[in-house]
Amino acid sequence: MKRELTKIIKALKNYMKMEEESGMKETSLKGLIAPAKGGDIQASHGEVLYEDKTSALAELEQQVKVCHECDLYKTRRNIVFGEGNPNAPLLFIGEAPGLEEDIQGKPFVGRAGQLLTKIIKAIEMGREDVYIANCLKCRPPKNRTPYPSEIVACRNYLIQQIDIIKPKVICCLGRPAAQTLLMNDSPISKMRGKFYDYHGIKVMPTFHPAYLLRNPADKRLVWEDMKNVRDELRR
Repeated sequence: MKRELTKIIKALKNYMKMEEESGMKETSLKGLIAPAKGGDIQASHGEVLYEDKTSALAELEQQVKVCHECDLYKTRRNIVFGEGNPNAPLLFIGEAPGLEEDIQGKPFVGRAGQLLTKIIKAIEMGREDVYIANCLKCRPPKNRTPYPSEIVACRNYLIQQIDIIKPKVICCLGRPAAQTLLMNDSPISKMRGKFYDYHGIKVMPTFHPAYLLRNPADKRLVWEDMKNVRDELRR
């Protein structure tokens, strides 16, 4: 798994280097898919601001539904685009949908999802207050580790979701999500516990709820991370 993640990060870095060498000013992969409309306006510094985030996300979801950039569309039941508050100050990002998510078309609905709901409640919020998404929008067969090409193909949609929602804080659940967003190949045990910057957004990597189900003793570490997230949101 570590080898696959290293390949993902290398592929993303090479892609962005190629982008820079081609003369493109932005290296966040913006614009590689058609921007959702939904009444968007241009800010003075070149970023896109969305007057109607709900419509913008809905249009992006329609693009994901017809996406054939990798072969996962052939084996999925449903795409798992993400759900929650389009104006959420907090965005959770996981790795990929599992079986239950593939069946229901919603993120984090299995046992790990139930634990995530409890984590959200612990910081005095509800799922209706946050937005939840995954790096991949389709389930890899048998929940295998995503291939680097799949992460690269789907990362555009994740970046566009972030651009639309513009959360104050992003919480990356597990090493794959943190490494995909931050392109940092450190283990999650080294990354967690401190904030990183993603284009002005604070990013807190922490353990995945599925990991906590297997290692309940580390729940205290996640609680420390989530208290930091809570405090940052209150500032």
